[in-house]
Amino acid sequence: MATLLIGLAAINAGLNLLFLVWGMMLCLILASGVLSELCLRGLEVRRSPPTTIHARSPFLMGIALTNGKRRIPSFSVEVEDLMDGRPIEKRCYFLKLPAGRTQETAYRHVLPRRGRQRLSGLRLSTKFPFGLIQKSRDVSDPAELVIYPALVPVPENLLRGLPAEHGRGRMRWRSRGGDFFGLRDFRHGDDPRDIHWRTSARRGMPFVRENEDDEGLTATILFDNSSDGGSPDIFEAAVSVAASVSAELLRRGYRLAFVARGLHIAAARGPGQSTRIMRALALIERVMPSDASDDFVAAAGGPCICITPGRAPEVRSSRASQAMERGA
Repeated sequence: MATLLIGLAAINAGLNLLFLVWGMMLCLILASGVLSELCLRGLEVRRSPPTTIHARSPFLMGIALTNGKRRIPSFSVEVEDLMDGRPIEKRCYFLKLPAGRTQETAYRHVLPRRGRQRLSGLRLSTKFPFGLIQKSRDVSDPAELVIYPALVPVPENLLRGLPAEHGRGRMRWRSRGGDFFGLRDFRHGDDPRDIHWRTSARRGMPFVRENEDDEGLTATILFDNSSDGGSPDIFEAAVSVAASVSAELLRRGYRLAFVARGLHIAAARGPGQSTRIMRALALIERVMPSDASDDFVAAAGGPCICITPGRAPEVRSSRASQAMERGA
């Protein structure tokens, strides 16, 4: 606007000084446009999302910027993620990126809801060198994020009586399928294949290895997604409780199964099972009572944590849960 006003004044007044100032301002604008365009040329950007993202929890989205130019560095570059073509409020800033170099940084962000989140691309922008003109370039880089449910504190009374750590409450069993528990004297009826020959030879009497049975660390999450408890917010709160209980049981070393209307995840443990259950809860939706399946029973054995939207979670035995569901 100032350049336009000075140009009009120079034409009207016919003063050489105003023409000189106007020409200098036009040169600055032209130089700013050329240099900013050169600054964005040859840049490559890529996104590095974290492995797990929970709703309402901060996460770091990694951004890597590469300057593909041979000699010319890039200055004052901002990178923004795009959702449906619109930039989010967080951005990454690169002050100076030498030629042929790659720099990495991250921005901190929080997503409010679980489910799928689609990113359409990235936007590179700069105001180099004078801050007069902002030049931007959009890069198409579609990505889909699966946002896990928000984690909430697990009620102490819900898990009371369950083993607090991996190994507690487990049953010793003459089996080679469980974890090693210890050695003991050979007894009549023991399987000779369980004899620990090295210890037996050293002590001069037979010893057998004793393993642990994993049955005592098996549990099932029963989530009734045929009810919303009266409002979508209550349903979302129940999903968060189911995710939090699942995370706690898997942390304690349980073999955990997950059952919902129309969904069954077999019992397993470890990070892979956590990913399967969290992804299922991230995408789970309420089903109408008329569409609800009748096979909503616990099949994995062990205690069952029953979670129904609008009701307090409770722990039941596997048989009690099956009888309840069959009666329903």
